Amino acid sequence: MDNDGDTQSRVFDWDGLSDQLLEQGLDTSPAALHGCLSGLLAGGAEPQAELGLDALSQALGLVLHGELAEEAMRLYTVTAAALEDEEFDFHPLLPPDEVDLGERTLALASWSRGFLSGFAFQTAKLDRGDAPLPGESSEILKDFAALSQAVLDDEEDEQVSENSFMELYEYLRFATLNFYMENSPAEQTAGTRPGPDPLI
Repeated sequence: MDNDGDTQSRVFDWDGLSDQLLEQGLDTSPAALHGCLSGLLAGGAEPQAELGLDALSQALGLVLHGELAEEAMRLYTVTAAALEDEEFDFHPLLPPDEVDLGERTLALASWSRGFLSGFAFQTAKLDRGDAPLPGESSEILKDFAALSQAVLDDEEDEQVSENSFMELYEYLRFATLNFYMENSPAEQTAGTRPGPDPLI
């Protein structure tokens, strides 16, 4: 996803990360990595890079090496900063706009699955059990579960499909910010942020 103003798209190259994952024989996407890292942070994980890499490896069952491990740690710290940014600089890491819409839609679904995996891992690590989530968090998780199954509707007009994708993308972005705000102890006392419009 091309967002000239957001840090993640300016710092990280989608194709470069994809190539590194393939070179290490990993059947996953940069979207899943970023979704998982975001889910870890939204679940209350500490923003230290090494902790993020270790949790990512366990949550997704991945072992990253070399430059890819360094990139994942950098992505973790950049994402942590974006979630804290007062200008709402957080953006899900997805393919650039010139990529086929179907592939971008699959990446959006992969990002959502990654978020759920990261959050579930962090919840288990903190031993929260069945403790209820605050605010709209439970509904957001249900929406992310629905988005994790997203596919392109071949019968939709191309422009309609593009508009639908953008709506889902913006929902994902603000829902993540809202989720982070509701579940981060530091954020709960730092004021309010704009919540997402309902997905349904």
